[in-house]
Amino acid sequence: MNSRNSFQDWQRIAQQLTFPQHAFIHGQAHPAASGAVFDVVSPRDGQRLTQLSACDEQDADIAVQSSRAAFEQGVWSQISAKQRKHTMLAWANLVEQHAEELALLETLDMGMTISDSTQMNIPGAIECIRWFAELADKQYDEIAPTAPNALTRIHRVPVGVVAAVVPWNYPLMIACWKAAPALAIGNSVILKPAEQASLATIRLAELAFEAGIPAGVLNVLTGLGDQAGKALGLHMDVDALAFTGSTRVGGLYMQYAGQSNLKRVSLECGGKTPNIVLADCPDLDKAAAAIVLGAFGNSGQICNAGSRLIVERSVHAELMQKVRALTEQLVVGDPLDPTTQMACLVDQQHSQRVVQYIQQGQQEGADLLIGGEHQTGSCFIQPTIFDQVNAGMSIAREEIFGPVLSVIPVENIDQAIEVANSTIYGLGSAIWTHNMKQMERAAREIKAGVIWVNCHDHGDISSPVGGFKQSGFGRDKSVHALDKYVEYKTVWVDLSD
Repeated sequence: MNSRNSFQDWQRIAQQLTFPQHAFIHGQAHPAASGAVFDVVSPRDGQRLTQLSACDEQDADIAVQSSRAAFEQGVWSQISAKQRKHTMLAWANLVEQHAEELALLETLDMGMTISDSTQMNIPGAIECIRWFAELADKQYDEIAPTAPNALTRIHRVPVGVVAAVVPWNYPLMIACWKAAPALAIGNSVILKPAEQASLATIRLAELAFEAGIPAGVLNVLTGLGDQAGKALGLHMDVDALAFTGSTRVGGLYMQYAGQSNLKRVSLECGGKTPNIVLADCPDLDKAAAAIVLGAFGNSGQICNAGSRLIVERSVHAELMQKVRALTEQLVVGDPLDPTTQMACLVDQQHSQRVVQYIQQGQQEGADLLIGGEHQTGSCFIQPTIFDQVNAGMSIAREEIFGPVLSVIPVENIDQAIEVANSTIYGLGSAIWTHNMKQMERAAREIKAGVIWVNCHDHGDISSPVGGFKQSGFGRDKSVHALDKYVEYKTVWVDLSD
């Protein structure tokens, strides 16, 4: 999807847009039982877009009952995989037809640039639905290699009711990363979008119902995380819960599982991705461009943002000259303007948190090379680079989730790997080197779920993403995503006389 709309076109379309107002449960809009609502405010200009139903425990129970009934009745779980495939492909086609509407909902809701929404996020969501739809009827059960006096079948069966709690930074695409594989295998799914970005996810479910996915098979429960999200985590009839978000909240969902029915939990949590540039980097210009995009893309609000630049000291000065020049050229502006390269953060509360990290970096003695500007009451923060950071500083250890790059000079690859592994996170890592031995050593020794060599944040729907350590466990994308949503059932048939 490459929209040719101008800034003025997007502004005009935005004025005509109709916003959802309620959760979507069992094929229809669902006001919260309590009547409670919360404001949806655009970080672009601080204007209220709409109000959404603030669902709680009672609404969560209604959603779970709906999903359970659909699952047990077999309206989706017991139809052929081929039927599921064709319905999901029809869903993807509808999403594609409504791509501009969905992109605009996301941009207005959470501040992503309209260029990223139209060129990356919505196309990524469509590709994900289609890929898992095509995978649905290509999964086979197994026969175990037992002795001739027994026949042992191993069946992959849907786990049942899946709650998927998704974040605000890439709301639609990550919702599809969770829902598409779970639906492809026959589960019922309840999506809990972040309260900061729910609008596009509601439309996603409405389009699924329109495409023929039966009522109750894909529900959307809107509301605050500590109410609606917690209710799903504690619900005794949710079989599995998939979460993407902060490590702190991921830990809460593990507690909720232990306090309830031991539901299966999979987590994709925080990150502090190291981008390692060694002295023999084959192309410093390419590396610099990837560093700037990796640190400041989506205003740094990416789990695997390359927020730590670990650079061998002999090329530090040359690389930083290139990185600084590219950063100064970034166009920061209105997310509806297609020329904008970096827009606002998701809300004022999160913006203030990022500002506090910038202040802390200065207090700890890091060299503020560029940026850090922020206007009180605004969600816009200039791209910020700290140089001469040491691995013990908070800006080098903790996930900021904003446009802040920490540059850590090192002496050699030994120190680079040590620094790379010096956080609680292990989501992604990149290394730039021409030396095969060094790249293989880094791939082997760095504790991260994804290692990029001479690139950053590359991949497609066929390659899994997920973390080590406190970045969580379980994988999104690829055939491995299905593992979170199936049970293995062994059937042993005695054939002996």
